[in-house]
Amino acid sequence: MLGAADRGYDRDMNDAAFWRELGQQLLVDSIRASDAAGSGHPTSSMSAADLIAVLLAKHLHYDFGRPEDPRNDHLIFSKGHASPLYYSFLKAAGAITDEDLLTFRKLGSRFEGHPTPVLPWVDVATGSLGQGLPIGVGVALAGKRLDHLPYRVWVLCGDSEMAEGSIWEAFEHAAYNGLDNLTAIIDVNRLGQTRQTMHGWDLDSYAERARAFGWHAIEIDGHDVEEIDGAFAEASHMEGRPTVVVARTKKGKGASEVEDLEGKHGKPLSDPEKAIEELGGVRSLRVEVARPERDGAPRKIDPGHGVQWPRWGADDKVATRRAYGDALAALGAERADVVALDGEVSNSTFSELFAKAHPERYFEMFIAEQQMVAAAVGLQVRGYRPFASTFAAFFTRAYDFVRMAAISRARLCLTGSHAGVAIGEDGPSQMALEDLAMFRAVHSSVVLYPSDPNQAAALVRLMADYPGIAYMRTSRGATPTIYGPDDRFEIGGSCVLRSSEEDQVTLIGAGVTLHEALKAADDLSAQGVAARVIDLYSVKPVDEETVRQAAADTGAIVTVEDHWPEGGLGDAVLAALAEVDGVRVRKLAVTEMPGSGKPEELIHAYGIDADAIVAAAQDLVRAPAGA
Repeated sequence: MLGAADRGYDRDMNDAAFWRELGQQLLVDSIRASDAAGSGHPTSSMSAADLIAVLLAKHLHYDFGRPEDPRNDHLIFSKGHASPLYYSFLKAAGAITDEDLLTFRKLGSRFEGHPTPVLPWVDVATGSLGQGLPIGVGVALAGKRLDHLPYRVWVLCGDSEMAEGSIWEAFEHAAYNGLDNLTAIIDVNRLGQTRQTMHGWDLDSYAERARAFGWHAIEIDGHDVEEIDGAFAEASHMEGRPTVVVARTKKGKGASEVEDLEGKHGKPLSDPEKAIEELGGVRSLRVEVARPERDGAPRKIDPGHGVQWPRWGADDKVATRRAYGDALAALGAERADVVALDGEVSNSTFSELFAKAHPERYFEMFIAEQQMVAAAVGLQVRGYRPFASTFAAFFTRAYDFVRMAAISRARLCLTGSHAGVAIGEDGPSQMALEDLAMFRAVHSSVVLYPSDPNQAAALVRLMADYPGIAYMRTSRGATPTIYGPDDRFEIGGSCVLRSSEEDQVTLIGAGVTLHEALKAADDLSAQGVAARVIDLYSVKPVDEETVRQAAADTGAIVTVEDHWPEGGLGDAVLAALAEVDGVRVRKLAVTEMPGSGKPEELIHAYGIDADAIVAAAQDLVRAPAGA
């Protein structure tokens, strides 16, 4: 089967005929990759092939031999299921071989069903629809506000994912920030997985909404390469506003078996040979992609001078959320790569202290938690270390972005304040009671829960160096200072605050419940019961050695947490004791739906205060061994 190269084809990459041939190659290779895998999404790839062909041949500036070059453009496939097209694009750019392409979706291959950063040219994992454009906003923010480099961010979106609210959070934030270095390309192929999309080929429905958000919108035929070229050129010269190219396309373009037909989504073609013949055969075109300009470099940020790390004395009562803000501001003065984001609660999380000290590195994301986490992921693509904060309860809205960030191998520092019933009168809508479980379940995560300001400040510094997703839970109310400013902590550590050879029971808490455990230990001591107290500030990874030693020494453990009983501190302790025999464990947690009240009233009402701990400890001590 003859390809373009065999026919002596003119390889002028600025020629429309070349773009058409390159588009045909991308179509054919998308079919071939999916056929080799026996699965995949060739039809979703085929609709966007002409768009990507023109982008690759003329408008993208990227050195595939140096994917770490800060001057490179960024291409994000928000419609990550179109991975056959992405890998075909890499082949056309000479980054991978045809043999690589045909390992698509096979065990051990880097060419997974949806692209991930195991490939050096992939910035972030995509596949959960509605995430690529919000992340692109973060990358574009880095270019405009931090790097001051002229690279462009191109994001290929599917029309189905335009139903996701996170897409419109991205539209809002991109326009608000004037991200004229961002271009969204909507592949309007009309068909979703099971039926026609809400708007079909009504391009105006997308363009008019984008314009209402403040974007420049261009409507085109997504298979007319000259229209595509004109639109991309127009986008590249737009000033002050992001651009969306709304492209009418056909799913399965060019193959009669599948073109614009329902029921063909997410499966290889039944007769790939016939389709490849229809499309003119296999080609071997190679694109010499334009490299970025070499005379630019990221702007160097002066972090500041005269850094003074916060310190608190034994008589101070300080909320750990305040300590977080003080430490973050100090860390920003030490490190130019540290940036901060917040969901318009910075006067509660105290990230406002960073904003005042380093306004050029603070990003207000307003009440858009999905966009906040996505922007953090985009910023870390460019090497920055983002700290994103909001009320712990509101991270639930962004949990899928956190989950996908782990697949992206992202390095994020997330802080949730106002956790548990101890926040008081605001009531259950504001009380995070599931956050520890939520973040413990994330691959690569650490979960930290400081109990005093010096500990919180120390853990902020540890978070900044963690090569994954670090979550810190902070408390609303002021708590006593129990550690010195020079005490040392570690991820995976704990602190034994009370201990003796006569200990009969171990009390394990963190955050607000640690202080209740200390009170309970005093009360038990007055009753002749010696209690060991462990501050389990690292909920994941848990200090298994210390927990197991306490179990061996005392035989009885009470865990107490301002959290639902599922998946939090208590379950972390139980997991550490999974292979330990003869230890009795009583798990105290919030088990009923809470209401409003004063913090001390609520922790008493829901059985996680010193009184409840004392009662549980007494029951365990009185119970016969083996009970």
